[in-house]
Amino acid sequence: MTRPTRLRSVAMLAMAGALAWATPPADAANRKPKGARAGSVAKVASPSTGPSYAGRKEVADFAAEVASRRGWDAAWVERSLAQARQIPLVRRLVMPAPAGTAKNWGAYRDRFIDRSRVEAGVRFWRTNEHWLDLAEQRYGVPPEIVVGIVGVETFYGRIMGDFRILDALSTLAFDFPAGRRDRTPFFRAELEELLAMALREGTDPASIRGSFAGAMGLPQFMPGSVNRHAVDFDGNGRIDLRTSGADVVGSVASYLAAHGWQRGMPTHYDVAVPVDSTDRATLLAPDILPTFSAAQFADHGAELDPAGKSHAGPLALVELQNGDAAPSYVAGTQNFYAVTRYNWSSYYALAVIELGEAVARARRAQ
Repeated sequence: MTRPTRLRSVAMLAMAGALAWATPPADAANRKPKGARAGSVAKVASPSTGPSYAGRKEVADFAAEVASRRGWDAAWVERSLAQARQIPLVRRLVMPAPAGTAKNWGAYRDRFIDRSRVEAGVRFWRTNEHWLDLAEQRYGVPPEIVVGIVGVETFYGRIMGDFRILDALSTLAFDFPAGRRDRTPFFRAELEELLAMALREGTDPASIRGSFAGAMGLPQFMPGSVNRHAVDFDGNGRIDLRTSGADVVGSVASYLAAHGWQRGMPTHYDVAVPVDSTDRATLLAPDILPTFSAAQFADHGAELDPAGKSHAGPLALVELQNGDAAPSYVAGTQNFYAVTRYNWSSYYALAVIELGEAVARARRAQ
């Protein structure tokens, strides 16, 4: 889940697209880096490391401040951070796609919705059917949405990343590269969350592996999301996002419910956009944030499908560009917006939705 264009694997190309096309939400400071989940992260074995963070003044200051504020043993925090090493590759991968990279919904979609991923999704669904049904009962999130997210994130666990998260987060917390908006505060907060998670679980923080952006497990949760939203869904006394399908399913559903998922609401409707450019611009101005009623869509010349016309809540006119071809449009509901809280991209959200639908169709056909 990220977006480097420098590595040529399919997963890395997918990540590159989503990072460049993401839209920051209002609560961006509390969540994963822009695009850090789109398409999962390619597995890079034993990435080359740079200098140690032991002895760096800003690291020592950070350790002292965190230990004091949290009431942690200062020596433990210092020892933990002293294990971290800079990873130059992380600094390269976090950079956005080159300027001028064309957005193309069709190409983006094709990265995630293919036969092998759909077949893997059917297997994941069958293996975890009990937990998917229970998650829908408890959180109101349909199985196909959970299945779509896990499939887009990590190909159902095939691509979870092999970076030491302590190294990745320390690199981005203390050596964030110039050339894009500085996310140092975000990554320092996530580094603190990693330490909190390790301390709670009695784990060495240097032993935890995941993506170059610091995300982990099948659902690619950042440490803060693990601490706030992950659940022990099978009740065995521990949260395991790498091997427990139950915890993965429950945690994804828990996350979406906490970010506004509405039980029984569709994610989007078909829409014909206004011909008038001013009306179209008005509806597009809020981007993916649901803002307009169905009646206001009609007032601005947008033609919703029959179900959309009767929708009671706010809608967003979502534009997905197709390179040199005409854009695609959907009318996104609160639930479409909730999926974008997992990754800040309308392209990501629609890929999740359509992958989940494809898996559901394949499952019914078998």
